[in-house]
Amino acid sequence: MSETAMGAAVVCAGAAAWLLGGRHFGAARRAHLLLAGSGTVGVGPPARRQLADGLRRVRGRLRAEWWSLAAGLVLALLGASVLPAVAGAAGVPLLRRVRLAAQDRRARERRGDAVIALCGALAGEVRAGRQPGEALLLAARDAGGLGDGQAAVLAAARFGGDVPGALAAAARQPGAEGLLGLAACWRVAVDQGAGLAAGLDRLEGALRAERDQRADLRAQLAGARATALMLAGLPVLGLVPGVALGADPLHVLLHTGAGLGCLLAGGLLEGLGMWWAMRIVRRAEAV
Repeated sequence: MSETAMGAAVVCAGAAAWLLGGRHFGAARRAHLLLAGSGTVGVGPPARRQLADGLRRVRGRLRAEWWSLAAGLVLALLGASVLPAVAGAAGVPLLRRVRLAAQDRRARERRGDAVIALCGALAGEVRAGRQPGEALLLAARDAGGLGDGQAAVLAAARFGGDVPGALAAAARQPGAEGLLGLAACWRVAVDQGAGLAAGLDRLEGALRAERDQRADLRAQLAGARATALMLAGLPVLGLVPGVALGADPLHVLLHTGAGLGCLLAGGLLEGLGMWWAMRIVRRAEAV
């Protein structure tokens, strides 16, 4: 093959990669490598990469609650009314609270798992023949679990301070309540000479059982929560058949007195139903 033909083939392969992209780009890239022989080939069109990176950055900065405002603006444009935009803006702080509550719950669960790991690691170090203070230093370094109170607890363990008191103070962090049991085991082992490793084993087992029970209960309540959310979304989905039938439900709801009354009453009942359903779920989780 002449150099001109090879260059034309390379250009064609590059053009195909630019136009097709996505799933066909891998085949075009292999053809480019095969025809070019050697050299460096880019992983994708620069414009596409820049656009994808920009979209990822925007999606990372755009929190979930702002989609409420975006949906409200879309409905405001479709219905030629400012009410959906106001409702979407009002939903932003509510959804932010929901997102922050979910983040706090995940943080509590991670801290609780770290406390369980700390108890297991500390029991292993004590069985290996180390003194409780030295064992706590090593276990906290490997497993964590002390959170913001780690400096105070390790200082007490290193210099002979009040380790149970420091553990009790660290247990005030959400999810670290298991440190109260560790403080009790430490106090009994040091003051009365009881076996620290045996107490830590029982504490770790109790904490694991409690965690598994919470996870099982959350899995059982997931169906009820999903059903409540699905029922809450049915009125919104009901607008789609109305639009398909040419009834223009947005105009009726946003520009007529009867529609505004129905919208207000439906919104109040919807909010009350969601609050009641979530209250039942939260009470079940608390029990």
